[in-house]
Amino acid sequence: MKRSSIGFWLVALGAAMWGTDGLFRRTLAFEMPAAKVVFWEHLILVAVTLPFLIRFIRNRPALSTKDMAALLFVGAGASAVATILFTQAFTYGDPTTPLLMQKTQPLFAIIGAYFLLKERLLPRYGWYFLFAVSGAYLISFPDPTDVSVSRLAPALLALGAAVLWGMGTVMGRHLTRVIPTNELTSLRFAIGLPTALVILLLRNETATAFDVTLGEFGSLLLLSLIPGLAALMVYYKGLQSTPASSATLAELAFPLTAILIGWSVFDTVPTATQWAGIVLLSTTIVVMSRAAVRGREALGVRAVSSPAKAKT
Repeated sequence: MKRSSIGFWLVALGAAMWGTDGLFRRTLAFEMPAAKVVFWEHLILVAVTLPFLIRFIRNRPALSTKDMAALLFVGAGASAVATILFTQAFTYGDPTTPLLMQKTQPLFAIIGAYFLLKERLLPRYGWYFLFAVSGAYLISFPDPTDVSVSRLAPALLALGAAVLWGMGTVMGRHLTRVIPTNELTSLRFAIGLPTALVILLLRNETATAFDVTLGEFGSLLLLSLIPGLAALMVYYKGLQSTPASSATLAELAFPLTAILIGWSVFDTVPTATQWAGIVLLSTTIVVMSRAAVRGREALGVRAVSSPAKAKT
């Protein structure tokens, strides 16, 4: 199996692990401020990945101004700010709106990949995009004909998160060429931590920042280690050999996990259209992974330049 095919599967696996996020985040969103949740996530993750951060500091690889800007964007924007926005969107009591807006993420990743990574899309990519996004849409909503953006605030919050995550995919793809994946994961959290702290300060929420019960800490720990650390390390490993335009479709694997968890844990039985979405999205991911064996152009993406590979 070619490296590109393995990479695509790893991106999809990492995204599927993100689907476990709902087990912890939605409850925490109602128990504590969004910035506090994200601050604790990053605090735990910095502590766990500290050896990789120390190794990066010791090696001190030469990074260009573009690399540094991308690193700051991934850590501050895609890791801290986007997660706070998405967590805050759930506090409005309408889970539909954040999920609907999140589906716009591939659009921003594709635009960013076109301008920043010089990825060019071939006609077959349009079919992959159509099937993947359609499958994710059907999975997310029990009745796909009855969906509305009921409130402006949660829609804007989730849309902002989608923009930051979409561009984060592009910036992350760029950084995997110059920074080893484990160290990149650690740097993402290390930059996100002070960003979350600054947001706590701006919102005057630092007084209760460390007021966490044992039960809340347990949920924060699981949130940090499963859909946080483990998922991101797998994701970045796959992103090394996967074009950003393709990776953003593989990321749509997360609704598969989310709905299966809802079915098995919360007794939320999928509707007929959701089952159709599961089949459609799963089939699209399998077809794309098999196409990746033939190279990135089989995925519908053509790179104008051939960048240097990152260290592993």
